[in-house]
Amino acid sequence: MSEQSKVNHEPSVGVEFVAEALSKNDLNDLCDATDAAIKDGGGFGWVNLPSREILENYWNGVVTAPTRELFVARLDDTICGTTQVVLPPKNNEAQGHTVTLTTQFVAPWARGYGLAKMLLEEVEKKSIADGYAVINLDVRETMEGAIHLYETLGYKHFGTHPFSVRANNKTIQSRFYYKVINPKLFE
Repeated sequence: MSEQSKVNHEPSVGVEFVAEALSKNDLNDLCDATDAAIKDGGGFGWVNLPSREILENYWNGVVTAPTRELFVARLDDTICGTTQVVLPPKNNEAQGHTVTLTTQFVAPWARGYGLAKMLLEEVEKKSIADGYAVINLDVRETMEGAIHLYETLGYKHFGTHPFSVRANNKTIQSRFYYKVINPKLFE
């Protein structure tokens, strides 16, 4: 490849719903991206980097859990971010129209390509198709980029938990959001 074609290379980006077990390469990419996100302070609950075995077990468990859906972002076919949707339990008919978004991140080296927005849009599209009407989520107040993205995409802030997170001997508030993705349910 010439130097000129390297300079002009536009990376391929995309998101997808993971409907089956991850390949060995995808699992490795996902663990690498998770490591990078944790080191950057966005480890969706992890403060300290877990072992590779713990990460692999975690992600394999997410894929097989009947109440979780995994969406991944790819940059040049390499998994670089995720989000999960937690489905309502079957016994909670009263809240059966809601899902909860959790563990959204894009590795620092893959930011700036619109992948976080693409993940949210894909989650919303699939959630609507599956008959859900509301997405709930929470985010640490320190995640200013994520807060901006959620608010730009129409998520409504409805509360703050002042003692939600403890990391590095500090208390961090969390902001709680919801978005009505299928308003017809409430007409």
